[in-house]
Amino acid sequence: MPPRESHGRGLRIIAVFKLLKAAALFAAGVGALRLLHKDVAEVVEHWINIFRVDSHNHFINLLLMKLSNLDDRRLKELSIGTFIYSAIFFTEGMGLAFRKRWAEYFTIITTASFLPLEIYELVIRFGAGKVLALVINLAVVAYLVWELRRPRESR
Repeated sequence: MPPRESHGRGLRIIAVFKLLKAAALFAAGVGALRLLHKDVAEVVEHWINIFRVDSHNHFINLLLMKLSNLDDRRLKELSIGTFIYSAIFFTEGMGLAFRKRWAEYFTIITTASFLPLEIYELVIRFGAGKVLALVINLAVVAYLVWELRRPRESR
């Protein structure tokens, strides 16, 4: 397989991954805005009943307790934060999709900047999802650094 084709495939995979994350965060931001002026715990409890989830589950009770503390100000902050992250992921994804060199640098910087926080979170409370997120982000950074360090002729 020619190096150029494998380069394009790797960037496309990362671009799609970033664009999917951007879309998910955008949807979460819209969802948070739609919950303004509503009792969030009541809305979630309604959906728990629709999907017939055990409402006596410890994790469900913990979720409902945390959601009952959400007020409009926190929902707005949450939506603003998700929109900002969505814009960052969208920028990375589109830049990588169009094979822009600045997007490779930008993605390395933004992804690597979260690695210390991810490691800290993993040390504080170990979880398989956190390990997976760390491994994926390390792979993205390593791949992009490798691509940037390759000689220009093979790019």
